Amino acid sequence: MAEARSLDELGYYLLAGAGGDGPASLVEETRQGESLGLGTAFISERWNVKEAASLTGAACAVSERMQIATAATNHNTRHPLITASWATTMHRLSGGRFTLGLGRGIAAMYQAFGVPAVTTAQMEDFAQVMRRLWRGEMIFGHDGPIGTYDLLYLDSDFDEDIRLALVAFGPQTLALGGRRFDDVILHTFFTPETVRRSVATVKRAAEEAGRDPDQVRVWSCFATVGDHLPEELRLKKTVGRLATYLQGYGDLLVRTNDWDPAVLKRFRDDPVVTSVPGGIDHKATAEQIEHIAGLIPDEWLEPAATGSPDRCAERIRGEFDHGADAVIMHGATPAELEPVVTAYRSQNG
Repeated sequence: MAEARSLDELGYYLLAGAGGDGPASLVEETRQGESLGLGTAFISERWNVKEAASLTGAACAVSERMQIATAATNHNTRHPLITASWATTMHRLSGGRFTLGLGRGIAAMYQAFGVPAVTTAQMEDFAQVMRRLWRGEMIFGHDGPIGTYDLLYLDSDFDEDIRLALVAFGPQTLALGGRRFDDVILHTFFTPETVRRSVATVKRAAEEAGRDPDQVRVWSCFATVGDHLPEELRLKKTVGRLATYLQGYGDLLVRTNDWDPAVLKRFRDDPVVTSVPGGIDHKATAEQIEHIAGLIPDEWLEPAATGSPDRCAERIRGEFDHGADAVIMHGATPAELEPVVTAYRSQNG
């Protein structure tokens, strides 16, 4: 019997959402994802028990085939040499399966914690510095958007080909992804039109930079929450998750998708929303999320894979029709994704 093909075009998040049962569950989730044949396991960083360097080390150690990628960590919370060393260590530990994925982060959180905000120019400068360090260069007197350094250097024997990914939202960041990065990861709950526009921006920027646009892989981050899951959990993974995004950067998401800002204002002014002490997907009760569901239009929740496993698989395939090169089945564990992956394999031979 022939071995089932690796689904390199599909990925998932380890410790989806707020982190499941804690970081120890990452080990089994990594093994399960690889057993399903998924191509990439992504790790998002939260400043609690989801520290990216620790989690990527564990995931690389217990996997043999999958790519392990951060999506994302931030360049400004570690010294450039620490990040470059970490990425090289993961690259060699995994036999070349590590992707360093960066993101901008949330400006309000940075301000509260006394961390300088991230700019597009900084992320571009940082990507170029990483590439030079991985080639074994000794960088003297670097004076750029990421700061001033008399010397940046790892090892003259290095010649590492490490993938760089960028989590991108707005047009400037999308274009940066096309110019300098290998993977570009879109945001969840992007409408089909937003996905098409975002992919076009990335590919055009790659071509203008003299790169092969087909070599820049654009990932649709697509909420995948099938009807085989209990209703309360489905609401948490759809309504709860979108509501949390609206809490953190609702203006940007609404503007990007050309949604009605008046709906966002009603959401923000709602006393149930304002009473939740933190992220809605993590802190709200089932009753609160059920109430919040009445504040969010169906069309805002529509860009997701929902329904039967077969229907979820059809919706995932639809993202490729919108221009995406690959799809992250977002917000679900491998165990929760197994019926969807089985249906996807059945539909795709």
